[in-house]
Amino acid sequence: MKKKGNIFWLRLFLVLIVLCFVSTVFSSQQRFDSRDHYTKKEVMIPMRDGVKLFTQIYTPNDQSQQYPFMFFSTPYGIHFYGMKMNRLTLGPNELYAKEGFIFVYQDARGKFKSEGDFVVMRPHISEKKGPQDTDESSDIYDTIEWLLQNSPNNNGRVGQWGISYPGFQTVMGMIDAHPAMRASSPQASPSDMWIGDDFHHNGAFRLMYTFGWLSGNAAVRSNPSENRGSARFDYGTPDGYKFFMELGPLSNVDKKYFFNRVPTWNEYMEHGDYDEYWERQEVLHNLDNITHPVLNVAGWFDAEDFYGPMSIYYKIEEKNPQNKSTIVIGPWLHGGWARGTGESLGNIQFGQKTSEYFKNEVEFPFFLYHLKDQGDLNLPEALAFETGSNEWKSYEKWPPEQTVIKNLYFHANGLLSFSASDSKNGDEFDEYISDPNKPVPFSIETRTTQGHLWMVEDQRFAASRPDVLVYQSDVLSEDVTIAGSIIANLFVSTTGTDADWIVKLIDVYPGDAPDNDPNPQKIRMGDFQMLVGADVFRGKYRNSYEKPEPFVPNKVTEIKYDLRDKYHCFLKGHRIMVQVQSSWFPVIDRNPQKFVDIYHAVESDFQKATHKVYRSARFASHLKLRILE
Repeated sequence: MKKKGNIFWLRLFLVLIVLCFVSTVFSSQQRFDSRDHYTKKEVMIPMRDGVKLFTQIYTPNDQSQQYPFMFFSTPYGIHFYGMKMNRLTLGPNELYAKEGFIFVYQDARGKFKSEGDFVVMRPHISEKKGPQDTDESSDIYDTIEWLLQNSPNNNGRVGQWGISYPGFQTVMGMIDAHPAMRASSPQASPSDMWIGDDFHHNGAFRLMYTFGWLSGNAAVRSNPSENRGSARFDYGTPDGYKFFMELGPLSNVDKKYFFNRVPTWNEYMEHGDYDEYWERQEVLHNLDNITHPVLNVAGWFDAEDFYGPMSIYYKIEEKNPQNKSTIVIGPWLHGGWARGTGESLGNIQFGQKTSEYFKNEVEFPFFLYHLKDQGDLNLPEALAFETGSNEWKSYEKWPPEQTVIKNLYFHANGLLSFSASDSKNGDEFDEYISDPNKPVPFSIETRTTQGHLWMVEDQRFAASRPDVLVYQSDVLSEDVTIAGSIIANLFVSTTGTDADWIVKLIDVYPGDAPDNDPNPQKIRMGDFQMLVGADVFRGKYRNSYEKPEPFVPNKVTEIKYDLRDKYHCFLKGHRIMVQVQSSWFPVIDRNPQKFVDIYHAVESDFQKATHKVYRSARFASHLKLRILE
C-alpha cells in the first residue's frame, strides 16, 4: 500500500509540473513584450541655453501610421541606460504599448545623465528675457519642439504624465505649454512646499520625510552619471523615533550628518519663515492660460502630496473656467493607483480593484481620446471614491453642491456632538502637558522612513496617552457622509509662547466589527480607530506665515486651519472621534514650545508646557464639516 501511495503522489507531482509549464508557456505567448515591437534610441536634446538633456525615445516598429508622443520627465533617473537595456512596460501601464505611441523618457536638467544644474522645485520664470532664462517649462517646450522635428511618423500631439516630482514636471509642461501639448495628467504633484506638501504643513517642518528625501535624492553630482551620487543613508537603527530623538535640535543635522553636502537642507534652515524663497517655488500663481485638457489625480491617504493636486485642480478651475479639467480622487496612498490593485490599504478594505478601474476606465481612455481621437470620453468634472461605503461617485463640481456646513463640537467628558455647548462658563477646558522630550509618535510601527500606511492606521496607541485629548460621538443612528474640506476651529491657551496643534478625525468601528479575512497580522477590527484625516498647524503662524507671533501665556487664542478635503461615510453603528495633540514625531519636528527660530534652536530651548483646549459656549472648539445630504 505504501508503494502504491508513493507512485500516486509522484504522478500527481509530475502532472502539476506539466500544468505549470504549459501555463507559463501560454502566459508568455499572451504577454505583450514591448521589446519586440519598439526600437529604442538615446539622444542628448539641446535646450535654448545649450544644455543637453538625456532622453530615451521608443518608436513603434510599425511605421504604417502616425503616433502621438507620451512624455515623461523625472529627476529620479529614467534608468535602463544603454541600448541593450529596454523597458518591459512603456507608458503608465501595459495598455499603451499595445495601442501604439512614441514613448519619451527624459532625465530632468542636472540629474543623472542630463547636463546642467538641478534645483529642487526650480521656480518658473514668467518673463524670459533671453536664452539663459530657462526653467522646467522651457526645457519641456524645447524637448517637444525637437521631437516634432526629429521623430518621423508623429501626429503632432503630445501627452505628459507623472506622479509626485514627475507630476510637478507635468505641471511645468502645462505652463506656457507647447501648442502640441494636447493632454496632461499631473498626479500627486506638489504645489506649495510651505502650506501643505512634502516639506512643510502649515509652517510645521516635516522632519522625517525631508531628511530622508534630501539625504537620498538631492545629492549634487558634478558630472552626468547613471548613479544616484550617494549611498542610501544609514540610520544605524530601524527605530526612526529613537534616531530623530537622539539627533536633537534641527541645528545638529548638518553638523552630524550632512557636512554641508546637501545645500538644499541648509537653504531650508535659512528660510524658517515664509518668504520670497518659498513663494517663488509655489506653482499656483502660474496656472493661467491652461487651454488643453487636464486629468488631475490624488489619493485620499497620500502622506506626501494631497494638498498639491487638490490646489492645482482648484486653481485651474478658478483661472481657466473653460478648461476641460477633471479631478479623480481614490482611496490610495502616494502613487498607489499606479501599483497594486487598490483593493485595500493596511487593514482597510475597499471591496474593489480601484487602481485597475482608474487605469483601464479613466486614465487610458483620457489619453486615447485626446491624442488619437479614439473612443468615447465621458468623464465627469469630479470622480471621487467614497470611503466607508466604498463607492465611486461622479459630480459636476468638487466639492459637491449637495453639502451643508455643520459644526462638530467638543464637550465635557470627551463627548463629541453636532449640538453646541450651552455652558456660560468660558473657562471650561481640557488640558494636557506637552513634553518635547516625550513627543507623541505618529505611528506604532518601528521604521526610519514615514511610509504610507499610517494614514489609515489604528489610532488606539495614541488615544491612551495622557498628552492626547479624545472626543467621541455617541453611536451613529444613521450614516454621516462628509465631502469637502475639514476646518479645525480651536480655542486654546498655553503656558509657553509657541505650540503645534494636531487634529485627527477618526472613524471608530463597532465593538463587534468582524476581523479581516485573511488576517495575517491578527488585527482585531472591533473598536478599530481608523484615521480618516489629520493635519498640523504651527501656532506662531496663526496670523501670518511671514511674521510669526508668540503666544501670550495663558491667554485664550483662536487657531483655525484646514485639514484638507475628505470624502468618507461614517456608517450607522460607528462613532466619530477627534483627537487633539501637540506633537506628531518624527513626521513633524519638535516644537520647543518657546518662541524661537526652531531651525537654530538649542537643546535648552525645549520646554514642557501645559496646553488647554476650551469647549464652552463662548470658546466653542469644533470641526466644521461639509455633510452630504
